[in-house]
Amino acid sequence: MTNGTDWIALAVFIAFFALVTILGFVAAGWKRGESMAHLDEWGLGGRQFGTWITWFLVGGDFYTAYTVIAVPALVYAVGAYGFFALPYTIIVYPFIFAVMPKLWTVAQAGGYVTAADVVHGRYGSRALELAVALTGLVAVMPYIALQLVGMQVVLRGLGLTGELPLILAFLVLAIYTYSSGLRAPALIAFVKDIMIYIVVIVAVVIIPMKLGGYGAVFAAADKAFQAKGGATGLTLVPGQMMPFATLALGSALAGFMYPHTLTGVFASGSADVLRKNAILLPAYTILLGLIALLGYMGIAAGVKVASATDMVPTLFRTVFPSWFAGFSFAAIAIGALVPAAVMSIGAANLFTRNVWKAYVNPAVTPAGEAAVAKIASMVVKLGALLCIIVLPTQFAIDLQLLGGMWILQTFPAIVFGLYTNWFGATALLLGWIVGIVGGTWIVVLDGLRPVHTIVLGADHYTIYVGLLALAANIVVAGVASAVLPRHVRRGPEVA
Repeated sequence: MTNGTDWIALAVFIAFFALVTILGFVAAGWKRGESMAHLDEWGLGGRQFGTWITWFLVGGDFYTAYTVIAVPALVYAVGAYGFFALPYTIIVYPFIFAVMPKLWTVAQAGGYVTAADVVHGRYGSRALELAVALTGLVAVMPYIALQLVGMQVVLRGLGLTGELPLILAFLVLAIYTYSSGLRAPALIAFVKDIMIYIVVIVAVVIIPMKLGGYGAVFAAADKAFQAKGGATGLTLVPGQMMPFATLALGSALAGFMYPHTLTGVFASGSADVLRKNAILLPAYTILLGLIALLGYMGIAAGVKVASATDMVPTLFRTVFPSWFAGFSFAAIAIGALVPAAVMSIGAANLFTRNVWKAYVNPAVTPAGEAAVAKIASMVVKLGALLCIIVLPTQFAIDLQLLGGMWILQTFPAIVFGLYTNWFGATALLLGWIVGIVGGTWIVVLDGLRPVHTIVLGADHYTIYVGLLALAANIVVAGVASAVLPRHVRRGPEVA
């Protein structure tokens, strides 16, 4: 990482960050209903977002600042294996097209705010509802923390050290989210995505030109990986193909089970909006592929960093003039604010509806729900901030490896009920327990690695732990549903 503060870059960064801060507060009156003292208004933006707003919002919280930092960092470190995020984002869109409109229809008909609301309405089980809610709350925390890690890396790239700059950025995020709710990240997402597209397009054109073209970039990366040895390179080795494929599939199934992605779904104005977004969102996959190439460019540019996480900011500060480096850093930092805000709102909705209202104060008014959600969103962000300040960064990354596996265990309870009456609430809860406990046990035994190797005779199969746990989850739920009595279906039927 380049030492010293680049004052021009810092000035540009502050200017754009200030613009976004103003937009965050202006958003309180944007498309506003009669009152913000209602969870539908504060937590879902009035359930009125059209195709373009939803596209920016869902893309904004699905493709995060840590994606801009972590994906090229992984490619920089290990090569082709880091591209598993590309097929994952291709697989997820047919899933969105097929499933999310059905889920939206049920949520709209029942007035549901969270996936746990849908589960309770479908099965009438408070225990299964709580399981889904707690899983979402736990799984989203490392993601919020990792957005702050992305911001921390950017601030370090500007030459700002210590925790004070991160704390100030956190306060800005917390205050405008408290004031404006989901409208703030929805409005800011417009600015964020335009800035990210500008940065990436400039980077993939200008940086290779300075390095002698893409041929030279790939040649330099190939030479570096050959010198490093091991399972690194421009192509996958045979042993990487199974984990690559299962990570992509498991991540795709888990991606839209998170509370922040489902918040964007429930905030949409219609099921048709979601179908259109499933068609339009692949544009972000193109963007992601271009971002991943920054890893190879970092190698070709001779970037040397103590941590691969610092690679992108170091590359930008090395190659770009100060003013554009500042613009790039602002785009990445703003890209952290949008998903962090939506994540904290999604978590706050879960806590308010499925913990507070269900167990603490069932008679809470709509205004009371909104008030509790605002406070909960502040507490969630504070917890993520403390994780970054108090614990080593590596700890947050290790937790993220568990996040996908945990949230994947809510898939049967959320999705299966949209299509079949076969599974019962008790059976799904038993499957959830097996998936959560078994998956966590395997990951811990393997040293928090996301993949596990199964030995069958002379053959070895390395598979994403989340899929192994999900398979056990579904088998247990299926067998238990065949043996145990099933409750009559409740809640709105799916059209």
